[in-house]
Amino acid sequence: MKKQQFIETSEDRIIQSEYSDIMKKSFIDYAMSVIVARALPDVRDGLKPVQRRVLYDMHELGMFYDREYKKSARIVGDTMGKYHPHGDSSIYDSLVVMTQDFKKGKILVDGHGNFGNIEGDGAAAMRYTEARLQKITQIGLLADLDKDVVDFGPNFDETLKEPLVLPALFSNLLVNGSEGIAVGMATSIPPHNLGEVCDATKAYLHNNDITTSELMQYIKGPDFPTGGIITNKSELEEIYESGSGKIKVRGKVEVEKAKGGKVNVIVTEIPYPMIGDNIRKFLSDVAALAETKKTTDLVDISNQSSKEGIRIVFELKKDADPDNFINMLYKKTRLEDTFGFNMLAICDGRPETMSLKRVIEESAKFQYEICTRKYTKLLEKELDKKEIQEGLIRAVNVIDLIIEILRGSKDRNMARLCMTEGKTTGINFKSKESKMMASQLNFTEKQANAILDMRLYKLIGLEIEALLNENEETLANIARYKDILSNKDSMTEVISSNLDNIKGEFNTPRKTVIEDVEEAVYEEKPEEIIDVYFLMDRFGYAKTVDVAAYERNKETCDTENKYVFKTKTDSRVVIFTDLGLMHSIKVKDFPLIKPKDKGQPIDNLSNYSSENERVLFVAAQEDLKFKRLVFATAGSMLKFVDGSEFEVSKKLVAATKLNPGDSVVAIFTPEEEKNIVLRTKDGVFLRFGLEEIPEKKKNAVGVRGMKLGKGDVVEEVYFTKNAGDNIIEYNGKPFDLHAKVKPGHRDSKGIKIRS
Repeated sequence: MKKQQFIETSEDRIIQSEYSDIMKKSFIDYAMSVIVARALPDVRDGLKPVQRRVLYDMHELGMFYDREYKKSARIVGDTMGKYHPHGDSSIYDSLVVMTQDFKKGKILVDGHGNFGNIEGDGAAAMRYTEARLQKITQIGLLADLDKDVVDFGPNFDETLKEPLVLPALFSNLLVNGSEGIAVGMATSIPPHNLGEVCDATKAYLHNNDITTSELMQYIKGPDFPTGGIITNKSELEEIYESGSGKIKVRGKVEVEKAKGGKVNVIVTEIPYPMIGDNIRKFLSDVAALAETKKTTDLVDISNQSSKEGIRIVFELKKDADPDNFINMLYKKTRLEDTFGFNMLAICDGRPETMSLKRVIEESAKFQYEICTRKYTKLLEKELDKKEIQEGLIRAVNVIDLIIEILRGSKDRNMARLCMTEGKTTGINFKSKESKMMASQLNFTEKQANAILDMRLYKLIGLEIEALLNENEETLANIARYKDILSNKDSMTEVISSNLDNIKGEFNTPRKTVIEDVEEAVYEEKPEEIIDVYFLMDRFGYAKTVDVAAYERNKETCDTENKYVFKTKTDSRVVIFTDLGLMHSIKVKDFPLIKPKDKGQPIDNLSNYSSENERVLFVAAQEDLKFKRLVFATAGSMLKFVDGSEFEVSKKLVAATKLNPGDSVVAIFTPEEEKNIVLRTKDGVFLRFGLEEIPEKKKNAVGVRGMKLGKGDVVEEVYFTKNAGDNIIEYNGKPFDLHAKVKPGHRDSKGIKIRS
């Protein structure tokens, strides 16, 4: 098939392109935009664009750590208007995350107000909260922006400039980690300990050939702000070497003795992936284990967590085994979880999955670049100062001549030309000697302007001495800066000193323990099998009650429920419907509650749909083993099926085969019944013996029960004994099946009875 073409037109040209080429290019452009400009952090400063813009805007607004807080709405609005026109929610969400000490290794923003909590509660609206920069952010990420240490680019409307990267003095990517989903790729980097990252960077600076294994002597592994225990220490080297893998982390648990000989199991630290709503899910999961009798040791759960830390208390029975209960928490809940490690970041403008050494290498390379640009700028300033200082010192030595030039000049420009080029024309001198000396002056432009701007108090002796001392300091700075710029070892020492300063001021002890831990072994106690009564009302609400409770309320239970029978908790309940389907539900899935409680709709426990199906027969699966079921359909198809055919564990199976458009109208397990009576919509009755119905497999259609008139269908089916009370209600009147319906045979027409 010929490809469609896309035609782009303008006044002077027509360009023909394939649609596929246009779509391919557009998608790649979009994907790269999301990857580079939205979702992934830069390896140099560890920040996504929105984070970088928020921090830079706060810096521009003067929201420093030692000044007052300002409203978050001010930050968000200013950032959106100047640098990030992508909606206020993304900006505020980014700001909130940078204040949360349970998500970041080192928070970059000092938040004041409700910025959410570890249990997943969201932050207050931006109009209520306030913020300012953290000290580490100012010193470690935003310092020296005025010294041309990083490149700036135009903002979205090219009216302002913004930094393309912040001048990070440490590997913020490792310290704070990052999470983001781009197009076709995602990053997931855990936080690390600041001191360890600084030490590892210094080790790399002094030995560029250092291996990942040697770096891990400094960086032991992730250091989650929530603490916890990393249990696969031996796998970390391979993960850091490749840049991806799975880190197993579990929460910390303590055992405390309680009153009455009981024991409390207390969770004091949670695994990092559990933060947020997963804490609530964890508590729900443990409660569900108790409700489903997976554990019978639990008495009570209380979440006593606060700003001081996590404290989730599980109160156990007196004879409970706390170690087995703890292992159950690790095996059956998210108290032991996996953190997917994928060190993906932007490097040289491209996404790259990086090893630990590669990240540190790029961080060090960036710090060399920052250092070079910083000291180049400082050297330029010191050289300018040196030039001016030397001019002022020379001027002091000939100050009388300078004053004579100034007094004899008509304007500033005449005096300046005299000092820089020796032009004495138009200047009145006291003597020829002065004029000759003035003609020999050769100050630079900067020196001449500095002399002209100099105030008279600078001629005081102490001021002259201070000028000489300042010049000596300038010469020392110039020598130092030149040494740093020309000697890599000197620059390395400067970078190392910066890292030492950051570590010394901001380092905190490691929170996460790293070790090789054997997999938790949980010995699940065999489930206690008990007798229960199954109850289901006519609305489809089902439940189980214990035998004693049923016997105490037998009359009420039998009256209010349509299906009542005894079963066991390890059995299944089978539900047959008019669509010829059988739904199988474990007895233990039904709530074990009091007889007066409502129960659960069977819709919620199975694939049954009350809107499309109608329940015809309900029984305990084990009760069908030695019985036979009669199936009767609206199309008058009949058969017996051996109950053993329904011993299946699947939730949904076909109980019988139906002709197109047919449906089941009755299912029955005969006990003492000998006859079957079919009644059609048009009032035709047919009675015959059950022995005339053959036994078939469940996937068979069956045989015809009676010949139906055109458009007629079987509407009711009755099962009767040869003698006894067989009175039914028909057309609103009592109707004796034995007296009014004479015996016939299967596959005959039956008798039409008006009333």
